[in-house]
Amino acid sequence: MDSQLFVTSAAVMLLVICSVLVIRRQRNFQSLQSAEKSAHSSLTASLLEQDELSKCLASALPNSVTLPHDVAAFKQSMNSYWAQQECEVVPACVVQPRDVQELCTAVNVIRRNYSSQMGQTGLEKAEGIFAVRSGGHSPVAYAASIKGGVVIDLHHFCGVIPSEDGTTVIIGAGAKWMDVSKVLDGKGLAVVGGRNSAVGVGGLTLGGGLSFFSPRFGLVCSNVISYEIVLASGVVTTATASHNADLWRALKGGSNNFGIVTRFTTRSFPSTQIWSGFLYVPNFQAPRVLAAFHEFISRADANNTDVSYDQNAAGPLACFSYLPKLGIQAIAVNLVYTKQPPHDSKKWPTCWRTSSFASLWRFWSTCKVRSLSSATDEMNVLNPPGRRQHFATTTIKNDPATIAAAHSAYNDAIASIRQVSVKGLLWTMVLQPLLPAWARKGDANPLGLDSTNESLVIVSFTVNWDERRDDEFIKSLTRRTIEQIDAFAAANATGHPFRYLNYCAEWQKPFVGYGEENLRFLWGVSRRYDPGGLFQKGCVGGFKLDIED
Repeated sequence: MDSQLFVTSAAVMLLVICSVLVIRRQRNFQSLQSAEKSAHSSLTASLLEQDELSKCLASALPNSVTLPHDVAAFKQSMNSYWAQQECEVVPACVVQPRDVQELCTAVNVIRRNYSSQMGQTGLEKAEGIFAVRSGGHSPVAYAASIKGGVVIDLHHFCGVIPSEDGTTVIIGAGAKWMDVSKVLDGKGLAVVGGRNSAVGVGGLTLGGGLSFFSPRFGLVCSNVISYEIVLASGVVTTATASHNADLWRALKGGSNNFGIVTRFTTRSFPSTQIWSGFLYVPNFQAPRVLAAFHEFISRADANNTDVSYDQNAAGPLACFSYLPKLGIQAIAVNLVYTKQPPHDSKKWPTCWRTSSFASLWRFWSTCKVRSLSSATDEMNVLNPPGRRQHFATTTIKNDPATIAAAHSAYNDAIASIRQVSVKGLLWTMVLQPLLPAWARKGDANPLGLDSTNESLVIVSFTVNWDERRDDEFIKSLTRRTIEQIDAFAAANATGHPFRYLNYCAEWQKPFVGYGEENLRFLWGVSRRYDPGGLFQKGCVGGFKLDIED
């Protein structure tokens, strides 16, 4: 009977996975067709509305500015975003500086235009005129794009240069993490970097950054030794612990509020292969998954003397997904161990073998020893580009009742989804740990986590779908779900103000969660390095500091 159940369940799950892959391919093709139609009509409008700023930039940088009349190159640039919403935002031009000096020239031209605008309208009425794109992986419309303005595309800043002694790596802000791991894999090195190969280096790092290596070395931002940055003045400078030290600290989670970072120098360390993969688990196992998640994170508590926490263990990431088209819910759990096990490549590391995840009934597991590139590629395959995307997040304590309440909120939303028809919807909630020890490792940052002593859980929603008409429903539903979780946590004193910037929805205010002292510190740094407010008012992308006078 058990073998029949396994065969039947495995067949069902295989059918589901195959269906999902086929559906995604169809959606990606349809999305590209839709994007091209939208781009064509929008390009026509842009040709009519091309402004003086675009002309000035094209004159100053004739070989580095793409205008709408260069249809093929312009469409290629527009379609290079991960989320479909970003692809639909049509700028007046795209600037792709080939080096730092060209970027300085572009910033100078933009600043003069911005200053002129301020002189005419005043700072309060100044409008955004440019956006900056690193990897283009944010799902927030206008995060790295701007309607009728200038997009500065850092595509050419993609170098990955390890030092001769293997202790540091210089990484271009326009690189993606796949570029980094492919270079470093061959040298037996790694950095504290992204877990998804298609994510951009710039956005992830400036937003704080979670990594497979965070349990060992801290957050991505806390391992950056030096930043090369073009300021609002058009001057290129560096920020280190000993030079522009306030700017150096502010960039560790301060996003794009202080200038355009062109490259990061970060610590590297020996690393060959890691053990990683997903467990695919039927939905009826949800209570056991939640219990296993809580139990594993509890190992890091100071008063836990039963089982020690292994800093080579990354995760777990518990992903709960609902696919209305097939009417099914499924669970995928990502487990990682960053120190290569010495023997059997499929044998579980002790920390995971002794966890409750090992005894979960599952359809299959992809866990094995592999390169870091392979591990990050696996994360990327699960959510490819070409679809409408939405994120939102909150943070709770590692409390069983609050974790269960988050899962209940996820399920309550499914009941609402069943009342409507959202084409191509995939509704996913992800739980992942954020331990206080991680925030204290590496260099100091302004995230406000250094005084936290309790283990935290980041709750995030990753939602994707097909059609623009459903945008507001998805955003509204996700917000209500987050607010439902927050309300339970507030009533039980199990919430936390931190909001991981890279997972925030546009309505959220991550800098408030850093705490008043850190927020005022960021205000001061902004005033010092960008007194005219170019990156607060003139740059539309990212989350702003909302500086008070």
